[in-house]
Amino acid sequence: MKTITVLLADDHRIVREGFRSLLNLTTDIKVIAEATNGREALALGKLHRPDVMVMDLAMPLLNGLEAARQMLAEHPDGKIIILSGHNDDASIDRVMEVGAAGYLSKQTSGESLADAIREVHAGNRFFSPLIRKRLENGYEKSRGSGEWQVKKGLTLTPRELEVIQLIAESYANKQVAADLGISIKTVEKHRQHVMNKLNIHDTAGLTRYAIAHGIIESAGLRAIV
Repeated sequence: MKTITVLLADDHRIVREGFRSLLNLTTDIKVIAEATNGREALALGKLHRPDVMVMDLAMPLLNGLEAARQMLAEHPDGKIIILSGHNDDASIDRVMEVGAAGYLSKQTSGESLADAIREVHAGNRFFSPLIRKRLENGYEKSRGSGEWQVKKGLTLTPRELEVIQLIAESYANKQVAADLGISIKTVEKHRQHVMNKLNIHDTAGLTRYAIAHGIIESAGLRAIV
């Protein structure tokens, strides 16, 4: 029997350790790499090419959805499962648009995660009961461009989402520019476009938006490591 190789990406060490220990008890699944943020997940995913990537929805530097979008854009046959504490409709919508093969609650058991990994590796899709019920009732979205719908037909581009995340994580414009490899002027332009689209006028407002939409976690949640 071929061993299914897995990359785990979650900024909470205790979550990674728990899932790794449980998965490595199986005879057919092996965790071969771990990442603490979305950028590291992308780099390790390209390096190790695991059979399945399991990623937290909200991670620092680059959230799981944007990491999944970029990975699938480069490797459309990739198998990605999103883990999240968010089960709201907006989060479900975005996971479906990205094209992830699975979406599970972070409270899922190790056994359920193992089942999900096996199903996804076999070419199927796997969702938590709530999401599966919605799918059975006819809810479905095809893989999208990575843009997020905001209001009145406006969208946030993947680059604008990256800028929002870094600003919400208290990165200065200079740091955002260096991290993304763009000029400070371009960062300021993206920031202004985002504020105009969302009708938000300060950093605190962008941060609240990022937390509400699962782009980042609140400071209280992120303290659990």
